Amino acid sequence: MAGLKRPGGELASRPLHFFWIVDCSGSMYGEKIGTVNHAIQSTIPEMVSAAENNPNAQLMIRTLKFSTGASWVTSNPVNVEDFAWDDLEAAGVTDLGKAFELLSAQLTIPPMSDRALPPVLVLLSDGQPTDDYKKALTELKRLPWGKKAVKIAISIGQDADDDVLEEFTGNKELVLQANNAAALTKMIKWASTAASLVSAPASLAADADDADGNGEPNPVIVDMGGRIPDLDDIEEGDVW
Repeated sequence: MAGLKRPGGELASRPLHFFWIVDCSGSMYGEKIGTVNHAIQSTIPEMVSAAENNPNAQLMIRTLKFSTGASWVTSNPVNVEDFAWDDLEAAGVTDLGKAFELLSAQLTIPPMSDRALPPVLVLLSDGQPTDDYKKALTELKRLPWGKKAVKIAISIGQDADDDVLEEFTGNKELVLQANNAAALTKMIKWASTAASLVSAPASLAADADDADGNGEPNPVIVDMGGRIPDLDDIEEGDVW
């Protein structure tokens, strides 16, 4: 049987861009950034396995860090099978707006493909922005791929500005709380599976354009029936 035809050729896997956006400010120094490094490193094999089970998506990973300014750790998208985590160090302030600016520049066509699945943006932060992030966030969410993106935030410690993180996600259910190392590890592992969840149905980008009814798509919530990580089984530890 001939391959399924579509404009541009046979039906093929569609790129799914997954972005780790990591706060590397001075308040992340020590156990927090160490936990981030270890957890993301350890979840890579699980992401590879998930990608192998979803042939309709080509999972591409990038890392963006921000502190005093922002910069790409991974300068170009890397196939998940070839992705290697570079340990991050923490120092400086929290220029979240700079991170949003760099991210916006990568969510246009090009460099994004018009065939891509909704990108997954996972933001980790333990503090409050030290620059004017609002203008950059407005621009990010104005972009077509910024609107369609699955946005997840991990709030690290009790000093994180959850209002800002909710502005980013558009849904408070997708602001995940992590007040110790065990919780942070669990949240990172859960967020990493978001890529496989949203890549499962290739039509999800069209089906979830207004999934939560307020103009902000939330394919993760749709696909998981609203389920978010349960912290009841997290062991007690030092509270950040």
